[in-house]
Amino acid sequence: MMKLKTARNLLLSLAVILFLSFTSAHKFYVSVTNMVYAEEDDAFQITSRIFIDDLDDVLEERYGIKAKLATKNEAKVADEYIEKYFRAKFSVELNGETAPYTFLGKRYDNDVVICYLEIPKVGFSNLESMAVQNEILTDLFEEQKNLVHLKWKGHKKSFVLIKENNKGMLNL
Repeated sequence: MMKLKTARNLLLSLAVILFLSFTSAHKFYVSVTNMVYAEEDDAFQITSRIFIDDLDDVLEERYGIKAKLATKNEAKVADEYIEKYFRAKFSVELNGETAPYTFLGKRYDNDVVICYLEIPKVGFSNLESMAVQNEILTDLFEEQKNLVHLKWKGHKKSFVLIKENNKGMLNL
């Protein structure tokens, strides 16, 4: 019963996200992060989808730069500050230790920026626990929700992280 309720809430959240991604203005704040374990590379490949205008706002508020994301006048330092923001607000722990990740870049899709990250050399056969902390945009928007979807070796797990509960933990 609990799994059905969680699945229903997750599907409803995703449907709303998809609906809102086709509008230029939105009234609620959400990001979606997918983490997929690539067995052939022994790496977690991560994509994080964030509304462009929200990321623009937080970069200006936090660092004082007008990034002008997804415009012809985009700041040359935009990627540098997006990476800096991710490093401050997004982390993954493997077996209780912070896992270093590589910020690979970004691209735009309608009104969303998709950021690409990778955690190489995971050592999955020795992995016992994992924790994901996602505070993206919670410093700017109280009502921000960050959905995190994990996929590994045929398993799936999802978390809805908010300002007051910004860490999802998993025993493997």
